[in-house]
Amino acid sequence: MWKVTFQAFGVLLLAWLLGNFVLGWFQQNTKPQTQHSEQHPSRTSESQDQSCFCHLTGVLDDCFCDVESIDIFNNLKIYPRIRKLTERDYFRYYRVNLKRPCPFWPDDGHCSIKDCHVEPCPESKVPVGIKSGNYNKYSQAANTMSDVVECQQAKELGAINSTLSNQSKEAFADWARHDDAQDHFCELDDETSPDAEYVDLLLNPERYTGYKGPSAWRVWNSIYEENCFKPRSVYRPLNPLAPSRGLCLEKRVFYRLISGLHSSINIHLCAEYLLDEGWGRSVWGPNVQEFRQRFDMAETKGEGTRRLKNLYFLYLIELRALYKVAPYFERAIVNLYTGNAQEDGETKDLLLHIFNEIKAFPMHFDEKSMFAGHKLEAKTLKEEFRLHFKNISRIMDCVGCSKCRLWGKLQTQGLGTALKILFSEKEIKNLPEHSPSKGFQLTRQEIVALMNGFGRLSTSIYQLHHFRQLWKEKR
Repeated sequence: MWKVTFQAFGVLLLAWLLGNFVLGWFQQNTKPQTQHSEQHPSRTSESQDQSCFCHLTGVLDDCFCDVESIDIFNNLKIYPRIRKLTERDYFRYYRVNLKRPCPFWPDDGHCSIKDCHVEPCPESKVPVGIKSGNYNKYSQAANTMSDVVECQQAKELGAINSTLSNQSKEAFADWARHDDAQDHFCELDDETSPDAEYVDLLLNPERYTGYKGPSAWRVWNSIYEENCFKPRSVYRPLNPLAPSRGLCLEKRVFYRLISGLHSSINIHLCAEYLLDEGWGRSVWGPNVQEFRQRFDMAETKGEGTRRLKNLYFLYLIELRALYKVAPYFERAIVNLYTGNAQEDGETKDLLLHIFNEIKAFPMHFDEKSMFAGHKLEAKTLKEEFRLHFKNISRIMDCVGCSKCRLWGKLQTQGLGTALKILFSEKEIKNLPEHSPSKGFQLTRQEIVALMNGFGRLSTSIYQLHHFRQLWKEKR
């Protein structure tokens, strides 16, 4: 009996050992397959994350330039120089009124988050040449005359003024009326207003502030819903390039400009995100997850890549405007005046270097195809285009976050100035070399907004390259 029991026990022990061996072998040999199964969704997710980049390639719609050419040109030639330029004194101080009331709905109060705050620059810190007024942007010789010469010249001018004929006075008045009635695409701030203040843009950088919710949504919804050309029955986001929409080139361009600006601002917020805050020190940097929520194809119902392409399209529009306006700045009479002769000379040299790089770019947008139809229809469409954009610049006074309002106003004015340039080609061609132009002028506020606005677009494209690298490192 014990012998049978011992044999049964031996069989059970052998079965147990064999079972453990088989189970261990099975687990060991199936482990890689299990890891592969677990990693597969991750790779799928990573592929989806990259989808906005995978499709961000090739030729852009409505022009003959490709994404890759813009990346190389911007990241190697433009971005390093435009960044240096916007750090110069002439371009870092921007006069703006952040207290203008919203003209479209009752003010819902300003954002109380500390990162929304804008620190104005004390007038004592602003270079004397900038504070002295727009007329000082002309020739260096005119700005460096001694007090005696200025006094003598004032007497002479006074004598001339007292003997002006009625015809001359009328001509000067006509000139002033023309300057006041220029085709502005933006609602310009009154720089003489007591509420207008100088802001040091380097000390108030554009970054994620935490401003969101109904107030922020209402601003962008108003821009898209009430001010963009589109069929009334279509709700945002609209694909204006779909053939069934029937939108003409001008209306497609308008939508793409607004979409591109929105994308650029979103990239800045993702690239300068509050990552950590403690012990009185804030850490800002790129937030890949935030970028994914705003541009990933799955998160945006397939719109992510189109939004990024609209950024590139906007970049080309402003690049073309800089190409067109180069002759204005190349004249000896135009001086980026701050009161520091050496600084001013270096700033202008850097600006002209940027213009030379822009001239060498071979794939500029051809704006001649816009407003090229029937004369009366084209004129009506151009005016509608201008008024729509001007209305958008007014909506920026409805932004509740002061820092968001600052950068929104600046970038909107920069784009408005670019459009003004593109529609003033004849006036720019007829600029006099040694005297101010009656037909075309830029205020210092417009110049600062133009170059800083383009600098923001250049920075966005550069930051896109950085986000690509971050995804590669996650593989």
